Amino acid sequence: MLRMLHSGADSPIVKWIWTQFWCRFQMFLNTALVVLTDLAARLLGNKLFRQHFHLLLSAALVFGPALSFWVSQHSIFARRSHFLYRLFLRSGWGWTCVFVGSFVFLLSYSIRRSLLLSLRHLSRLAVAGGLWLCFCKLLDLLENTTGSCYESLHTGPEAPDGQPLLILREGESKSECLKAGMVWRGYEVSEDVFLLCLCCLLLAEETAVFGPYLSLGGASDAPLRMLFLFCVLLLGLWIFLLLCLLAYFPQFPTQLLGGALGCLSWRGLYQGWYRMGPSWYCPGRPGQGLLNKKPSSTEAEDALSHNHYN
Repeated sequence: MLRMLHSGADSPIVKWIWTQFWCRFQMFLNTALVVLTDLAARLLGNKLFRQHFHLLLSAALVFGPALSFWVSQHSIFARRSHFLYRLFLRSGWGWTCVFVGSFVFLLSYSIRRSLLLSLRHLSRLAVAGGLWLCFCKLLDLLENTTGSCYESLHTGPEAPDGQPLLILREGESKSECLKAGMVWRGYEVSEDVFLLCLCCLLLAEETAVFGPYLSLGGASDAPLRMLFLFCVLLLGLWIFLLLCLLAYFPQFPTQLLGGALGCLSWRGLYQGWYRMGPSWYCPGRPGQGLLNKKPSSTEAEDALSHNHYN
């Protein structure tokens, strides 16, 4: 019986059926990938989306804390130990660099085959990363300078809001205060919201070039489309995590300041410095200088260099 089954599996008819099934399945996956990436590229490259995406983020920052009245504090997203926060939020810049950097490098290198041009476009991520690190250092310095250490009285009278009373402990640094199990109160700006807003705006800028690239008839193989789709999924994840932070951990002043700092960083880079054009001191805008060999596609090239969207 086993020999008959084995011989049947090795028969030409079974092999032909399996080959046809596998080919149809690959065609289905390829078609689904093309349709999804085309729709996403059309959305991210749309003029209205490009002009108003930062306004949508600003509205989410202002009205997002109101979601705390409708969400349940018993949800799995109401715990900071959730794997999404641990896996993605703590290393958000790393995830963004990996996927956006791979997409930018593959797109630019597949068009021009120039390593220097690809590195020039990748330098935008290095600039944004350096700016993020500098701001994190400054925010940490601000919190250390303006903060004070307090010891919580778990036993005894409570404050009017129901929280235990805090006793000021002078002469303590932030690190010493936290190691001793006490509370440090200072002027805070949410670094998580700052990072998420900056990553969302950066992703929207860097991936918006794919729509004009496809409209110009650029070659788009499966690896490039998959990287673009991963970037779109990452953008959706950052927006979801941002809404979770605003809804489950509302801290209106600090989160609003963090989001404002992220939006100002994006505006200073992509709407300010990068508009000066590519040079030794400026990497230029996303897509600039990639498809300027076609003399009859001036309007499409303007769209690729983001003149059409801004």
